[in-house]
Amino acid sequence: MKVLFNDGDTCLAGVTDFNLRETLECGQCFNFVRTDEGTDSSFCAYRIIADGRVLRISEKRFEEDKDNSSTDNGHTEDNTGTCELILHDTSIEDYEQFWKHYFDLDTDYSLIKKKIVEECPELEKIIRENPGIRLLNQEFFETLISFIISQNKQIPQIKAVVRNLSELAGKRIDLTSDRMHFGDEPDANGQGHISLFPSVEEMNRLTEDDIRACKAGFRAPYIIDAVRKAYSGEITAESFEGLSTDEARNKLMTIKGVGEKVANCVLLYSLGRREAFPVDVWMKRIMEELYFHKDTDKKVIESFACEKFGEYAGYAQQYLFIYGKMNLKR
Repeated sequence: MKVLFNDGDTCLAGVTDFNLRETLECGQCFNFVRTDEGTDSSFCAYRIIADGRVLRISEKRFEEDKDNSSTDNGHTEDNTGTCELILHDTSIEDYEQFWKHYFDLDTDYSLIKKKIVEECPELEKIIRENPGIRLLNQEFFETLISFIISQNKQIPQIKAVVRNLSELAGKRIDLTSDRMHFGDEPDANGQGHISLFPSVEEMNRLTEDDIRACKAGFRAPYIIDAVRKAYSGEITAESFEGLSTDEARNKLMTIKGVGEKVANCVLLYSLGRREAFPVDVWMKRIMEELYFHKDTDKKVIESFACEKFGEYAGYAQQYLFIYGKMNLKR
């Protein structure tokens, strides 16, 4: 991969094992909007809000010739080829210091996928056809609140609550007309704005009624409890340092309304615990279909997956989800 700086943008050429759309839209993050019209399957563009930063990023995919994608042993290699990423209005320093880690671009996913296929050959085709999902490294507080919101909600609804909270309490950044993109709604003056996700301090000023007004529903008191614990310093990213994954999970579950699934999502997507394996109703069904062939307790499924996939369990979960989507009916 080559990193170039051109006219204010950081360009990444020859990126492998990465698909921007699949990575953003697989359900691990919620604070983004697609900014192209979706008419070109080889191109996509998004605006991402993360940790007080705003990024415009676009991807151009270069497909390999499928006829030339077989190895000498007859196995078919990933045929999605490479992509070019442009981080608009972003310096190389910002890329190196934040966005490279955010997109997990230092991790060798070819090795991870090989290990997963060794443990679960059924996933080989899925991984070959969908090799570009990466696990993001997200800011702890927003990830915690977002996955509390996620309980019994679909992705568009989660994104709406995140947006409502941001509009209510987050820092506002005005957009001039030349910085607006597809999907932005201009005001009467032809301008728009972006609202960042609220900080712990900004969220701590909100009441339960404020949060309910953002359509958080029964989750409002859970969010309040998480905010209060974060504001007091009891629950912060740093407070998990030195804890085992089990200890970290139990600590997260001291927050009202946080069960094992939400806790595992926070561990996986913001605390770097790649061995975490979130199990919801859908993942339970997938694992029962593949391995158990009977009704099985979620805790048993989680323990089985963690033992089977080890440090790669969180990565495997993403491909198992796609397997279920392709092979099972909801």
